[in-house]
Amino acid sequence: MTDLLTAARMRSIEHAAIESGQVTGLELMERAGRGVVEAVFAQWPELARSDHRAVVLCGPGNNGGDGFVVARLLRQWGWEVEAFLYGDPDRLPPDARTNFRRWREMGGQVRDVREQPAMPADLMVDALFGTGLARPVDDPALWEWLWLIDDAIDAASFDAPAKTVAVDIPSGLCADSGRVLGGVPEHGRRAPRVMLTVSFHAPKLGHYLAEGPAHCGRLALADIGIGAFADAGEGGRVRLIEARDFTGAFEKRPDAHKYGHGHALILAGGPGHGGAARLAARGALRIGAGLVTLGCPPEAHLENAAQLTAIMVRRIGDAVALGEVLKDPRFNALCLGPGLGGGDEARALVRAALASARPVVLDADALTAFAEDPAELFALVRANGRVVMTPHGGEFARLFPDIAGKLAAPAVKGPAFSRVDAARAAAARAGAVVLLKGPDTVIAAPGGECAVNSAAYEREAPWLATAGAGDVLAGFITGLLARGFPFSPMQAAEAGAWLHVECARAFGPGLIAEDIPEELPRVFRALQRRQEQGGRPGGGPQAG
Repeated sequence: MTDLLTAARMRSIEHAAIESGQVTGLELMERAGRGVVEAVFAQWPELARSDHRAVVLCGPGNNGGDGFVVARLLRQWGWEVEAFLYGDPDRLPPDARTNFRRWREMGGQVRDVREQPAMPADLMVDALFGTGLARPVDDPALWEWLWLIDDAIDAASFDAPAKTVAVDIPSGLCADSGRVLGGVPEHGRRAPRVMLTVSFHAPKLGHYLAEGPAHCGRLALADIGIGAFADAGEGGRVRLIEARDFTGAFEKRPDAHKYGHGHALILAGGPGHGGAARLAARGALRIGAGLVTLGCPPEAHLENAAQLTAIMVRRIGDAVALGEVLKDPRFNALCLGPGLGGGDEARALVRAALASARPVVLDADALTAFAEDPAELFALVRANGRVVMTPHGGEFARLFPDIAGKLAAPAVKGPAFSRVDAARAAAARAGAVVLLKGPDTVIAAPGGECAVNSAAYEREAPWLATAGAGDVLAGFITGLLARGFPFSPMQAAEAGAWLHVECARAFGPGLIAEDIPEELPRVFRALQRRQEQGGRPGGGPQAG
């Protein structure tokens, strides 16, 4: 399990390590700087094979101290290094001031950031602010540097462009939310995009949320020897969902019976609107539900039956009919929303489904139908107690306009309001597991449990931006809920979201929604092979 840390929790872990007497702050700074250099050489081995030139930008805090360690180590390697300081050296924190002095004692010069570099650089190191930044970068002199660092991304096709690396996190980015503090001004840039970000001990929330992945480039972790203090600090934990979380979870016993893996019921809309529900039903069946039935209005029965084989079709014209169907206890998980339609009929179906006390997935139209009175929906959801809501950004804003408004407001100080904050607040209000969709999908439970399913870095899956992909996700979660143990609503949402991305990655370019369920067998086999080999499944940053 990988925890995504807030800046405050990381400080608590470091403080606990120092207070234990097992390590000093100066030793941690040395380890951090060395970890940056090692990660740079691992990313670009050619830089370790000969002398090069580096520009290191050092800030007024401990991040700047890390930068002076990097400068010193590169100079010892034989590099030409120019170090620039933003701030007064006499006001540096003690450990950073010590490393500033060590740099000067070995003959290193320190220039003001308002000066221009005297030489072209093969490597530019951003050690200006790191995770502790709480306000926007408002100095135009720094914008010029940040813009120069950012330009290296766009110049990657030119001859010998400078490689760029950020220490801990690109300066100007909020470590807790992944948002650029202050936004992007008309001229200049308040946070650069870099090619490599080297963080310490554990990844931070901002590496995975919002603009974080686009700014961080590739993410590497440097072990600075404080793992024994990982439980220090307060605040609700946020997990990064990884393959290792699902060891053995998707297997079926050799003596398994179809009814031993549940019967999922997916409700569809009227004629011409059944495609979304059929996608959800296919997802539920492929992910392992023993049986899946698609319920639809009588006038849509033939249309759906003509396109389905292993999935059964049943006439369910209204909430009364749904109540009759649910007298059969073998239906043990429901999905409402994909192509359901709106209005009074949709609301009545949702009320009947939630009153059945079965696990329910609410998506799309089932959420929008209550946009005028979300309080009624939340009351029904809390009474049920086993609900997963899967809104995209627009649906989330209709149900939680005040929370969405806080998320949309400019990030003027840190820690900025984040998608984790938004999902947790929504889950607490609704009394449901809330899955807030996006490349940085956040899943939160009413009690505060939270996880992030990231489609960034080595798990990028841009092909999921296709019509119907969300309907398949709703079906995945419903199928897992039908299977039951070990899939609680939170676990089903996590596993469904993780598999959704893995299927997209397995297929690649050209993906359409119909392809997603068909990739599940390949994904399951790959997961089984990794588990049998005992290897570390992917999903997190590389070790530096």
